[in-house]
Amino acid sequence: MAESKNNIITHGLSGKVGDIIVFSQRGSKTIVSKAPKERSGAPTEKQKQHIARFQEAIIYAKVAIKDAATKAMYQANADPQNNISAYNIAVADMLNAPKIEEINLSLYTGKKGDSIGIKVIDDFKVATVKVIIENADGTLVEEGNAKISTNGLDWIYTATAENTDLAGDKITIQATDIPDNLTEKEQIL
Repeated sequence: MAESKNNIITHGLSGKVGDIIVFSQRGSKTIVSKAPKERSGAPTEKQKQHIARFQEAIIYAKVAIKDAATKAMYQANADPQNNISAYNIAVADMLNAPKIEEINLSLYTGKKGDSIGIKVIDDFKVATVKVIIENADGTLVEEGNAKISTNGLDWIYTATAENTDLAGDKITIQATDIPDNLTEKEQIL
């Protein structure tokens, strides 16, 4: 992909020239690239899923930037110098779910007030982190939202119920971001 600079002939040009090159605009820049090849055959199931996911991201971004507060949030991370708009940030946010990097159960002994540490990252912002604690037989012990720590990366959940038998208990962590992408991770005690 090439960029056309200070060229009075190609400035503002957009479209395909034969089957050779394509001109497109990104902000104030004219981009020149090789024309894509025509697809042969039907798309695979994986390609169909990718196309559908991208279409969802486009719809989400269009709606998100219509809301002034959401647009302002994305706009704060936009980079006009590199032609990255609030819309681009919103599309990327929809395409990338949060990642639960670590669950620290070393301070959880089943007592009320014990804490569970969770490290969650997202390309934009983690909205909520929920903790669900269940006994080995599947009965719910407790559930609730973790709170973000001062470093902005770690989430802390403080237990609100006594849990006398930890053997085989399941801890489920659910993390969501602004577009409500959900990531879930389980850990057995």
